[in-house]
Amino acid sequence: MSTSWDRAVGFGVDIPFVRLLGFELTQFEGGQSEIRFAPKPEHLNSFSVTHGGALMTLLDVSMATAARSQVPESGVVTIEMKTSFMQPAAGALVAKGQLMHRTATMAFTQSTVYDAQGRACAHATGTFKFVKRLPTGARTANDLNPPPPLSTD
Repeated sequence: MSTSWDRAVGFGVDIPFVRLLGFELTQFEGGQSEIRFAPKPEHLNSFSVTHGGALMTLLDVSMATAARSQVPESGVVTIEMKTSFMQPAAGALVAKGQLMHRTATMAFTQSTVYDAQGRACAHATGTFKFVKRLPTGARTANDLNPPPPLSTD
């Protein structure tokens, strides 16, 4: 039995940071995504609410999965993202991503994070580029080319 994450990232991509955060993908279809997140103490800031970086990751991943739900065999990379924080995000959270428009190469998305009471805590819009799967690991498609040595003559 495959999970939503298997369908979303089943083309061989593992995102250790998303796994570390404990995101649970509960919807992945028709330009929509939903990801549940139960922040742990290490995900909180000094005010004991979810850290903005964790929220931005949640928003980013929910927008990316919404975009990929239309083209699951493609990957996406974030081109730009704008985030607004509306109120502290405490307790269990859910992000709802939506693909607003797509072209052959780009996806325009939005996502909102809600708390357990259904209050919007953060919102983002993002632009993603569809990309073909590239090899990862030691063998990459785009090796880093070191600059040529400087001549002192």
